Amino acid sequence: MQVGSLVVDVCDGGCGGIWFDAFELKQVDEEDEAAGEPLLHIRRDVNVKVDALRKRDCPRCPEVKLQRHFFSAKRRVEVDECPNCGGYWLDAGELGQIRDELAQTATDAQKHPTSLSGDVLRYLYRLRPERRESGNEERGA
Repeated sequence: MQVGSLVVDVCDGGCGGIWFDAFELKQVDEEDEAAGEPLLHIRRDVNVKVDALRKRDCPRCPEVKLQRHFFSAKRRVEVDECPNCGGYWLDAGELGQIRDELAQTATDAQKHPTSLSGDVLRYLYRLRPERRESGNEERGA
Protein backbone atom coordinates (compact mmCIF):
# COMPACT_ATOMS: atom_id res chain seq x y z
CA MET A 1 0.00 0.00 0.00
CA GLN A 2 1.32 3.44 -0.92
CA VAL A 3 1.04 5.89 2.01
CA GLY A 4 2.64 9.22 1.32
CA SER A 5 6.17 8.51 0.17
CA LEU A 6 6.18 5.03 1.76
CA VAL A 7 5.21 1.68 0.36
CA VAL A 8 4.31 -0.70 3.18
CA ASP A 9 3.17 -4.30 3.08
CA VAL A 10 -0.30 -4.89 4.49
CA CYS A 11 -2.47 -7.95 4.97
CA ASP A 12 -5.60 -6.26 3.61
CA GLY A 13 -8.64 -8.51 3.93
CA GLY A 14 -6.67 -11.03 6.02
CA CYS A 15 -5.21 -10.54 9.49
CA GLY A 16 -4.99 -6.74 9.04
CA GLY A 17 -1.30 -6.63 9.96
CA ILE A 18 1.29 -4.19 8.60
CA TRP A 19 5.01 -4.67 7.86
CA PHE A 20 7.27 -1.61 8.16
CA ASP A 21 10.84 -1.77 6.93
CA ALA A 22 13.45 -0.15 9.18
CA PHE A 23 12.66 3.50 10.05
CA GLU A 24 9.30 3.51 8.23
CA LEU A 25 7.16 3.21 11.36
CA LYS A 26 8.58 6.51 12.69
CA GLN A 27 7.07 8.25 9.66
CA VAL A 28 3.47 7.30 10.48
CA ASP A 29 3.32 6.65 14.23
CA GLU A 30 2.01 10.05 15.33
CA GLU A 31 -1.50 11.45 14.82
CA ASP A 32 -0.29 14.53 12.93
CA GLU A 33 1.42 12.38 10.29
CA ALA A 34 -1.37 12.20 7.74
CA ALA A 35 0.36 9.53 5.65
CA GLY A 36 -0.47 6.95 8.33
CA GLU A 37 -4.22 7.62 8.29
CA PRO A 38 -5.13 5.00 5.61
CA LEU A 39 -3.21 2.37 7.59
CA LEU A 40 -5.74 2.71 10.41
CA HIS A 41 -8.48 1.38 8.14
CA ILE A 42 -7.06 -1.85 6.73
CA ARG A 43 -9.78 -4.43 6.19
CA ARG A 44 -9.56 -7.44 8.49
CA ASP A 45 -11.22 -10.83 8.11
CA VAL A 46 -12.69 -11.68 11.53
CA ASN A 47 -12.38 -15.38 10.68
CA VAL A 48 -8.58 -15.15 10.52
CA LYS A 49 -7.17 -16.11 13.90
CA VAL A 50 -3.71 -14.89 14.90
CA ASP A 51 -1.74 -16.78 17.55
CA ALA A 52 -0.04 -13.95 19.46
CA LEU A 53 2.19 -16.44 21.30
CA ARG A 54 3.68 -17.94 18.14
CA LYS A 55 7.03 -16.54 16.99
CA ARG A 56 6.82 -15.09 13.51
CA ASP A 57 9.37 -15.26 10.73
CA CYS A 58 10.75 -11.98 9.41
CA PRO A 59 9.33 -11.38 5.93
CA ARG A 60 12.69 -9.89 4.84
CA CYS A 61 15.33 -12.00 6.60
CA PRO A 62 15.39 -15.76 5.94
CA GLU A 63 15.42 -17.89 9.10
CA VAL A 64 15.19 -14.91 11.48
CA LYS A 65 12.38 -14.80 14.05
CA LEU A 66 10.77 -11.53 15.08
CA GLN A 67 11.16 -10.54 18.72
CA ARG A 68 8.13 -9.35 20.65
CA HIS A 69 8.59 -6.40 22.99
CA PHE A 70 6.77 -3.33 24.26
CA PHE A 71 6.83 -0.34 21.95
CA SER A 72 7.61 2.07 24.80
CA ALA A 73 8.30 2.25 28.51
CA LYS A 74 4.55 2.72 29.09
CA ARG A 75 4.20 -1.01 28.32
CA ARG A 76 0.81 -0.68 26.59
CA VAL A 77 1.48 -1.96 23.07
CA GLU A 78 3.52 -5.02 22.12
CA VAL A 79 5.12 -5.11 18.68
CA ASP A 80 7.25 -7.59 16.73
CA GLU A 81 10.67 -6.38 15.58
CA CYS A 82 13.33 -8.06 13.49
CA PRO A 83 16.66 -8.08 15.35
CA ASN A 84 18.46 -8.26 12.00
CA CYS A 85 16.88 -5.66 9.67
CA GLY A 86 15.02 -3.50 12.21
CA GLY A 87 11.64 -3.92 10.54
CA TYR A 88 8.38 -3.98 12.52
CA TRP A 89 5.29 -6.13 12.22
CA LEU A 90 2.17 -4.58 13.74
CA ASP A 91 -0.93 -6.64 14.30
CA ALA A 92 -4.34 -5.19 13.43
CA GLY A 93 -5.08 -2.16 15.58
CA GLU A 94 -1.57 -1.74 16.99
CA LEU A 95 -0.74 1.32 14.88
CA GLY A 96 -3.82 3.07 16.28
CA GLN A 97 -2.81 2.10 19.81
CA ILE A 98 0.72 3.44 19.25
CA ARG A 99 -0.63 6.71 17.90
CA ASP A 100 -2.99 7.04 20.88
CA GLU A 101 -0.15 6.34 23.31
CA LEU A 102 2.16 8.90 21.71
CA ALA A 103 -0.63 11.51 21.67
CA GLN A 104 -1.36 10.86 25.35
CA THR A 105 2.33 11.13 26.20
CA ALA A 106 2.54 14.49 24.40
CA THR A 107 -0.59 15.75 26.20
CA ASP A 108 0.78 14.63 29.57
CA ALA A 109 4.09 16.38 28.86
CA GLN A 110 2.27 19.64 28.12
CA LYS A 111 0.18 19.38 31.30
CA HIS A 112 3.06 18.32 33.52
CA PRO A 113 6.39 19.45 32.12
CA THR A 114 9.19 17.54 33.79
CA SER A 115 12.18 18.97 32.00
CA LEU A 116 13.59 22.43 31.55
CA SER A 117 13.20 24.19 28.23
CA GLY A 118 16.21 25.24 26.21
CA ASP A 119 15.55 28.89 27.10
CA VAL A 120 15.59 28.11 30.82
CA LEU A 121 18.78 26.09 30.52
CA ARG A 122 20.52 28.90 28.62
CA TYR A 123 19.39 31.40 31.25
CA LEU A 124 20.72 29.23 34.07
CA TYR A 125 23.97 28.69 32.23
CA ARG A 126 24.44 32.45 31.85
CA LEU A 127 23.83 32.93 35.59
CA ARG A 128 26.53 30.48 36.55
CA PRO A 129 29.61 32.67 35.81
CA GLU A 130 27.94 35.69 37.42
CA ARG A 131 27.38 33.74 40.64
CA ARG A 132 31.04 32.73 40.78
CA GLU A 133 32.22 36.30 40.32
CA SER A 134 29.84 37.70 42.94
CA GLY A 135 30.75 34.88 45.31
CA ASN A 136 34.46 35.58 44.89
CA GLU A 137 33.96 39.29 45.56
CA GLU A 138 32.09 38.53 48.78
CA ARG A 139 34.92 36.32 49.99
CA GLY A 140 37.50 38.99 49.18
CA ALA A 141 39.10 37.11 46.31
